[in-house]
Amino acid sequence: MAGHSKWKQIKRKKAITDAKRASSWTKVIREITVAARSGGGDPGGNPRLRTAIDAAKAVNMPGENIERAIKKGTGELEGSVYEELTYEGYGPGGAAIFIEVTTDNANRTVAEIRHAFSRNGGNLGATNSVAWMFDRKGQIYLDATRHDEDSALEAALESGAEDFVREGDQYLITTTPPQFHAVQDALKARRFTIDSAELGMVPRNTVRVEGVDAERIVRLLDALEELDDVSKVFSNFDIDAAQLAEAEA
Repeated sequence: MAGHSKWKQIKRKKAITDAKRASSWTKVIREITVAARSGGGDPGGNPRLRTAIDAAKAVNMPGENIERAIKKGTGELEGSVYEELTYEGYGPGGAAIFIEVTTDNANRTVAEIRHAFSRNGGNLGATNSVAWMFDRKGQIYLDATRHDEDSALEAALESGAEDFVREGDQYLITTTPPQFHAVQDALKARRFTIDSAELGMVPRNTVRVEGVDAERIVRLLDALEELDDVSKVFSNFDIDAAQLAEAEA
């Protein structure tokens, strides 16, 4: 199973705890603000904003918080000016790590990321040191316990998806970036409930990580995701089920 999927599984099991953290709301608010700034405050004409609002609702963010974040993005309210940056590096076992951040202080952000790498056996790399190992794809997850597999597969492929696989109790639907929102809309029109959806960096190949390195790579990615400025973290590591259980513990 691919590295991005392993990390997705780990994050899903931590989702209940994460949803209670202030940092969860902080990240979503920043994404709404940046999305509104770049594409306008109307979610009907701004797919990125629509996705950000869906993410906000998934963590039970009140409507007034969402509206305030949109207005900060459109300039109707004063707020911090954020920039979007990426950082790259290597973790234990040689796994590649790609990090997306939204920050109002790049110096603070890079210092925090470098500290997380150094404390957990990784190394922050130069621009494009690992980006070439990933492709940007849309990833849409459906609850496999709620939807028939044949029906979900048919709906996904007819709506323009690239790939469809089952991962445990979820279906993973992969799309090209241009088809990402069209596939979501088509699935919703056919009454499929989407668990989560994001544009992510999918590894072209994976790196097997075992033993202590497997536990350390999970700790490193967790430490990075806990940083307020970090929006998303992607990696190409692959570990077996037993190691995954130990890493989650």
